[in-house]
Amino acid sequence: MEQSEKDAIEAASQELSREFKTLINAEDLDSLKQLQHLILGRLQDSNAVLSHFNEYSEHCFAEVSSEFSRNTRLLRSMKSDLDYIFQKLSSLEVFLIAVSAGNKDAIQAEFACPMYLRSLKAKILATYPDAFPDDSTIEALDRRPDLEMPH
Repeated sequence: MEQSEKDAIEAASQELSREFKTLINAEDLDSLKQLQHLILGRLQDSNAVLSHFNEYSEHCFAEVSSEFSRNTRLLRSMKSDLDYIFQKLSSLEVFLIAVSAGNKDAIQAEFACPMYLRSLKAKILATYPDAFPDDSTIEALDRRPDLEMPH
């Protein structure tokens, strides 16, 4: 490219710039700059607030994290204990149904170990002394008429 072409392009660029400057109001341009600075300031303030909140949240989480872990372990342990209790209550329910029905075969099938039955019965008797009355006591306790047998 020759020097004269470069000068012509530069002159055209300057003329175009002057024409654009006449189209733009200087007050409007200053107003836009002011608004941009205002928005920039607000964004910087918001960024500072969010940074502070993130630091605060991180600090709070660090404080309660160990407590959450401890409580989670406690809840898991409690669930395990409750599952065990439910299992034992289910077994006890079957046992008590079999005892109340007088079905010794069902009791032996459900609880294969007689030692378990004796210890369970001993625990129940320790808590409820009249839980297993003898046959004479059963008749004395239950004086209701048998409705299935005609008199």
